[in-house]
Amino acid sequence: MDFFTNNLNKNAPLSQRMRANSLKDFLGQKHIIHEGSLLKRAISADRLGSCIFYGPPGTGKTTLANIVAETTNAEYRHLNAVSSGVSEAKEIIIEAKKNLALFSKKTYMILDECHRWSKTQSDCVLSAIENGEIIFIGTTTENPYSSMTKAILSRCRVFEFHPLSISEIKEGLIKAIADSDHGLGNYNLIVDPEAIDHITRFSYGDMRVALDSLELAVITTKVDSKGVIKISLNIAEEIMQKRAVSLTEQDYYDLLSAFCKSVRGGDPDAALFYSLKLTQSGIDPMIIARRLVVHSAEDVGLADPYALTISLSALNATEKIGLPECLLPLNEAIIYVTLCPKSNSVYMAIEKAKKALEDSTNFSIPKHIINRELKRNNEIEYKYPHDFGGWVNQQYLPDELKSSRFYYPSQNGQEKCIIISKLKNIFKGESNE
Repeated sequence: MDFFTNNLNKNAPLSQRMRANSLKDFLGQKHIIHEGSLLKRAISADRLGSCIFYGPPGTGKTTLANIVAETTNAEYRHLNAVSSGVSEAKEIIIEAKKNLALFSKKTYMILDECHRWSKTQSDCVLSAIENGEIIFIGTTTENPYSSMTKAILSRCRVFEFHPLSISEIKEGLIKAIADSDHGLGNYNLIVDPEAIDHITRFSYGDMRVALDSLELAVITTKVDSKGVIKISLNIAEEIMQKRAVSLTEQDYYDLLSAFCKSVRGGDPDAALFYSLKLTQSGIDPMIIARRLVVHSAEDVGLADPYALTISLSALNATEKIGLPECLLPLNEAIIYVTLCPKSNSVYMAIEKAKKALEDSTNFSIPKHIINRELKRNNEIEYKYPHDFGGWVNQQYLPDELKSSRFYYPSQNGQEKCIIISKLKNIFKGESNE
């Protein structure tokens, strides 16, 4: 590393200096980076193809892309879609072709904010991705399924990143405080546990916000008479612009449990009270929004299928808008879902079907619903439901399970219509027989 590069690194923000350089130091995203996961296996085997890392800011997308490139025997080039265009991409592709032809060396093109590229810019890399001349890794905070061209998407595997957990953010802060090479370890520093908790909570799963807020607190706090920089809860509150609300880990789980049961039990006042207590205590509102989506399917279900649509809209609004404005659509959805008629018939049907799968290690699909069997044997008859008005009495489950039933409609809300429709079909089937 030369003198100038060393100076640049020293003056980089703490979040930049503390970027992980290997998978073992990478924090978060356990759902896609764990022992035996597809992504970890592909990285370890140096067989990762073009992909897109999608998720909120500060969750490790660019960090992981850099780790992938640096831990493989490959060249890598870093672009930002805000400042780069077709000419830069073409230069990288030309160089990548030479490296591949002369040295059999792959090239990674890492493109931050990839959703900002226009169709023309995206099209310039398509053939290079298709032919394996570059390995494209795009990082974006926008949903790639709606913000990127279908041609790029079809050539990439999408990995969704989640906000970091409270424990993961705290782990990153503690590591930065102790690190003498890249972090704050050379300061004579004392950070109160309450201050760490406060910064952690109000970073909302964003490691960049947490680390840079901690650094700002340190460099703007004067040393005391003993030469110590002490970061108290008051300083953390000032840095984060949030008043601390006392909430232990047990409080968090108790409040979340109370919120869930209030939604399930149909009490909108209690559901609102607990959800606001959680958000005002620094809990990421996305946690509540995600739970509401689950409740819409698990507890409301087919009694009001529209509840799921409203919950997903609230989830999207919460992600796109953020606090405090997102509380309006989020709590509107909470009230709606809480007041909906309830049915757990979908949940129960899944459990019954799971049990049947566990108990039935061997089963045979009826021949009349297998295309290859119908083509091979003309005597097998498949009854096309539309020829019978949309429904016909016919076996679909395997012989071993033909008398099984998993889904039982409730008599609540719109699900009552399913019972009536089912009865009509049964009577129609009997008349067809």
